[in-house]
Amino acid sequence: MHYEIEYFHPTIETDIEKWPASIKADYRRISLLVMEYGPQVRMPHTKAMGGGLFEMRPKGRDGIGRAFYCYVKGKKIIILHSFIKKTQKTPQKELRLALKRMQEVQ
Repeated sequence: MHYEIEYFHPTIETDIEKWPASIKADYRRISLLVMEYGPQVRMPHTKAMGGGLFEMRPKGRDGIGRAFYCYVKGKKIIILHSFIKKTQKTPQKELRLALKRMQEVQ
């Protein structure tokens, strides 16, 4: 593995652990890809949101999850925020929270 994943706060990892099994399994698969290939991982697994913010796009038979993250010095990935998607479009409050946390870590 080339990159290391850390969580902005332990509750983010705890929240992901509570996701439905099919979404959590896809999250783990995408996490391994990101740890191996870093920014080279693209759609449909990850999406650049602009300004250095990215989102993992796990999905499963139980729904869709999202995990916002950024890269910091060295080869570190910080998972900033995660949630289960309930609507087609990503809610602005979820995006704003991730951007705020990204500013704190950079």
